[in-house]
Amino acid sequence: MQKIVLASANKGKLKELQQRLSALALDVLPQSAFNIPDADEIGLSFVENAIIKARHAAKLSGLAAIADDSGLEVDFLRGQPGIYSARFSGPDASDASNNQRLLDLLADVPAQQRSARFQCVLVFMRHELDPTPLICQGSWEGKILTAARGDNGFGYDPLFFVPEKNCSSAELAAAEKNLISHRGKAMSLLIEQLTRQLANLALA
Repeated sequence: MQKIVLASANKGKLKELQQRLSALALDVLPQSAFNIPDADEIGLSFVENAIIKARHAAKLSGLAAIADDSGLEVDFLRGQPGIYSARFSGPDASDASNNQRLLDLLADVPAQQRSARFQCVLVFMRHELDPTPLICQGSWEGKILTAARGDNGFGYDPLFFVPEKNCSSAELAAAEKNLISHRGKAMSLLIEQLTRQLANLALA
């Protein structure tokens, strides 16, 4: 199997990628396996940060790399927290503190103005100098609840209401969430593009 490095230490992301890419004979390893430190995310968009992370991991590992950058956009907050979703409440942010800050900022906002979406960008780079990385984006529309619901997932999942399921993201089973979420959609696109790329290599 061809080895690929994931520019993340997130065990959930690693497990999901390993499961979905194993069919393509791709073995996904975390960047920690190569003692790679986190990249400085100095980009101003999800795309820029994902490319920065993928290039950093590819350079230090010598392998192809996959990076994910994702977050929550709230329309009333003009797209915040966006690329700062993980540290929305400050440098020592936790899921709980981020969720509380979001609730505080939307405290008096009516339901019809609480629209939001999760965004995910996945980038695949064949090597650090890859001039044409694969870039796949997925989004997931919803609304922000006035109180947390559910115990599954992580991040803003307890506050993210999914209208078509009539529940929060944190009330969905993991398998169901992975099929309809922003990351699930981006991953399906990435698998489709990688399958096509590998087929072209086989024909060359």
